[in-house]
Amino acid sequence: MRTEPAVTKMDAAMTVLLMPFLLGSVDLVVMVLVFCDGEKAKQRQRANSSKTARFCLKTQSVLNHTLRFQRCNDDAEKLLMIPTALRTAARTSGRQSAAAFHATASLAADVSVEHGRGEWKTYGDITTYKPGHFQIKTYNKISPHGLARFPKENYEVKEGENAANAHAILLRSHKLQEDEVNLTVRAIARCGAGTNNVPVARMTELGIPVFNTPGANANAVKELVLAGMLLGSRRIVDGINHMYSLGEQGLARERVEKDKAMFGGRELKGKTLAVIGLGHIGAATARDAEALGMTVTGYDPGLSIENALKLPRSIALKDSINSCVGDADYISLNIPYIKGEGGTHGIIGNDVISGFKNGAVLLNFARGELVDSEAMKTHLDNNDGKYISDFPDDLLWNNANSVVLPHLGASTAEAEDAAASMAADTIREFLESGTIRNSVNFPATSLPNRPENSIRLAVVTLNKPGMLAHISEAFANNDLNILQQINQSRGDVAYNVVDVDTSGHNVVDFKTVQEKITMLDGVLSSRVIYGVPGTGYAKNVGGDYFV
Repeated sequence: MRTEPAVTKMDAAMTVLLMPFLLGSVDLVVMVLVFCDGEKAKQRQRANSSKTARFCLKTQSVLNHTLRFQRCNDDAEKLLMIPTALRTAARTSGRQSAAAFHATASLAADVSVEHGRGEWKTYGDITTYKPGHFQIKTYNKISPHGLARFPKENYEVKEGENAANAHAILLRSHKLQEDEVNLTVRAIARCGAGTNNVPVARMTELGIPVFNTPGANANAVKELVLAGMLLGSRRIVDGINHMYSLGEQGLARERVEKDKAMFGGRELKGKTLAVIGLGHIGAATARDAEALGMTVTGYDPGLSIENALKLPRSIALKDSINSCVGDADYISLNIPYIKGEGGTHGIIGNDVISGFKNGAVLLNFARGELVDSEAMKTHLDNNDGKYISDFPDDLLWNNANSVVLPHLGASTAEAEDAAASMAADTIREFLESGTIRNSVNFPATSLPNRPENSIRLAVVTLNKPGMLAHISEAFANNDLNILQQINQSRGDVAYNVVDVDTSGHNVVDFKTVQEKITMLDGVLSSRVIYGVPGTGYAKNVGGDYFV
């Protein structure tokens, strides 16, 4: 009968749990769980080099006793990678090697290390890490329908700070701070179209793509825009409040027919709607407005072919906001809020509002900051018009000609399900294949499926001359053949996806070339997409190789 080698109490106390390094993968998670006490450490210091070597060889046996570890396979090409400190200790002798092991153990509190490199204490919390899984950090209440898109066999989802080793962040309205973005984070996705609650510019500098979910809530917002047109036409809110008052007085039946003349309105049919911004929501609003018998005009300097094909044939496209709104009875804003010079802050100001026709209704279901509240108040106080907004406004909340809603645009179960599902799918595509879709700061990038006998490396760099050449040179210098690749750029960042032939190479070759590429000047991060989920990520952090 085969028996496992004996495991001493000292060996158990020094147990170091190692995950095997899968063939073709370049990552490793090392977790140090138990520490030696001072007395036993002294005994280890007196050990000779042969005992230290036997300890290293016996590690697999320790794993069998403690974790019932299942080996992936017996391929002789596979390497059991151990942290730098342990490998150094194995090469030294006597007290030096024992001291190295003891030093490693004393540093190992609160540790989860990929690749087994770098400063031990900078890699998160071992208690929140699940080997072989992508970890998703969530903020806000994310729809269960969306979270269900993450298969449990490869993903674990944790809320907030419970995910100290997050590989991606999923959020709705939470205002994300930089210190909430762990060094392990590869991507961020917002369940919604706007990303004002995410520091996008800073994430770009860190090489982290930020995704949104355009169109996921389009139907919900469009329906509320249509409701807004009715609110601005029929004095519905005033009528409801009047009936409430009459009910309190017991006069409702007596006064209803007489008082209804106070709340006269107009119909939508035959009126003109100006749609500013013809994206998912704007295009859908234009189509439904035409179906209601309205005349539709539109303005969007960045109109895409995809959305142009969704527009009603009768729409009259204009070349400026002013020319679009001049004859409109209703004006719907559907543009993003962009800060800074050349942005959209206060874009609906006095110069635009002064061109409104008498009685025009402005519908703002995009962002409150798009409208200059002072100019809007002046207009409402001196003209027969209405302002319907889905955002709080400290100046207009009690104006007789404004209706302010509590940001209800995407607050439907269907919209929340759709946005969360789209965000989850986007994150999965990026983590599993390197594909980028619906990013607000990275270029759209997609490479065909990885060929057989290859690994995929995704590299984020600054967008400057020579970076692609340096990356290709690193592969060439290590005799690695590129099978297919794509390079895309957007603003200050570039994104490269490369499939490399594994024939005739072992894992050390890929580990070496990844470090060389990651430490190139201008490279922000690299990721090998192969093998164990959650592994393969590396960054240049202030000149240190974070893995």
